[in-house]
Amino acid sequence: MKMAKYQILIADDSRMMRSVIKGYLEGLDSEFTEACDGAMAYELACSKPFDLIITDVEMPNKNGFELCQDLKKHAATRSIPILIISSFDSEQDIHTGFQAGAAAYISKDEVKEQLVPKVESILSKAFFNVSKQILIVDDSALIRQLLKTELSKEGYKIATAKNGRDGLFKIRAKRPDLIISDIDMPEMNGFQFCGAVNSDPAMKTIPFIVMSSNADRGHMQRMLQRGAQAYLVKPFNIDQLIILIDKLLSHQFVMLLKERERLDAERHMMLASITSLVNALEARDPYTRGHSTAVARIASGMAALAGASQEECQTILIGGQLHDIGKIGIRDEILLKPERLSDAEYELIKQHPVIGTDILSPIESLRQIIPIVQFHHERFDGKGYPKGLKGTDIPLWARIISVADTFHALTSNRPYRRGVRHDNALRVIREVKGRQLCPDCVDLFMDWIHSDAAGGLDLDNPVPHPAHLPPASVPELPPVNA
Repeated sequence: MKMAKYQILIADDSRMMRSVIKGYLEGLDSEFTEACDGAMAYELACSKPFDLIITDVEMPNKNGFELCQDLKKHAATRSIPILIISSFDSEQDIHTGFQAGAAAYISKDEVKEQLVPKVESILSKAFFNVSKQILIVDDSALIRQLLKTELSKEGYKIATAKNGRDGLFKIRAKRPDLIISDIDMPEMNGFQFCGAVNSDPAMKTIPFIVMSSNADRGHMQRMLQRGAQAYLVKPFNIDQLIILIDKLLSHQFVMLLKERERLDAERHMMLASITSLVNALEARDPYTRGHSTAVARIASGMAALAGASQEECQTILIGGQLHDIGKIGIRDEILLKPERLSDAEYELIKQHPVIGTDILSPIESLRQIIPIVQFHHERFDGKGYPKGLKGTDIPLWARIISVADTFHALTSNRPYRRGVRHDNALRVIREVKGRQLCPDCVDLFMDWIHSDAAGGLDLDNPVPHPAHLPPASVPELPPVNA
């Protein structure tokens, strides 16, 4: 739907000057109303809404400074930005103009160079920022009041909350256009609050600014992965915050968020269909049920620890969930065979990365995960499949998935063997570091599995095994993560 045209009032006692101003601004999608003196301009401004008023200073009946002052006193016209264009351009004149309430002041000698960019800047801010509501979430009443005072001066409407839980309540009562939140708060901290906002489809497109005294880079990265768009370290200059808010509330940024939301919805619909296929695949074989989800969780955790962006972590999460999608094309008598595979059967199994690539290639929104699906069985020494890629020629996300896939395959029960203990699996992974698996990715995995992010994996106790399976032993690696 086409936006309404900007309504601009031009006040100048010179018809030629009014015509010159309109000529410079003809490229803007605007409608112009003209006034030949200050009194007429005031009456027009009170009778219909305008997005911008451009006025001269020296005019009959009411000069430009008086016009500014009167408009700022009137509730209906107070928020209209005013641009003064005048040949009176001394420092005192300019100061008087701003004191009267002007948003900008241009000398008539500089109209050609400055008028268009200045008007575009004013209109952009006026159109997107006036009446925009900002929610400030901080447990400090002093900080809430300080930010409310400063941002109110910029024309924003401000709501406040003392913690994340209170913040969610305020959002549900009235959706803000932007959120500014501290991290360390009682009841619900900034991490939890940001995660809750980003996981709710009705809230996730709200720009989110984090403010914290913690300047640790890893801390910042985790907040950005949670869905925050920006991170400010306290103490910060209020002008910094205002510039950042202007950027996040700009038309381009809002459109970008809406486009991302559309693409996310499209991708989620596609993923729902493909995930159903994965679930159907895993339902064929009780021994691999949950394997893809586990690999996805491990790999995305590794990526987050390495400092990957939220988008990159999402890519590897989806890639992990779909890495074995090609097994849909493998016959049951091979895929579900309770004994070890013959060489010929193993060659057929090795086709599943190629089949998976063929399945996903037509889907534009999943193009980024194709290298994961296609190359997660390549080996660091070049002896893997399907292409025999070696070392860093193997895409990084595929190398990470390979480590996660290997660990989960080693520790999972299979028809022909029990899974090994977690500590034994770690020993095997260390042994094949640099041969089958990327050394850097193995190191990253070891860091991840001993971190809090890997909570729930018990490295000291053995994996529970069905009684009928043969005892666990260190398996031969090529077939283990096939």
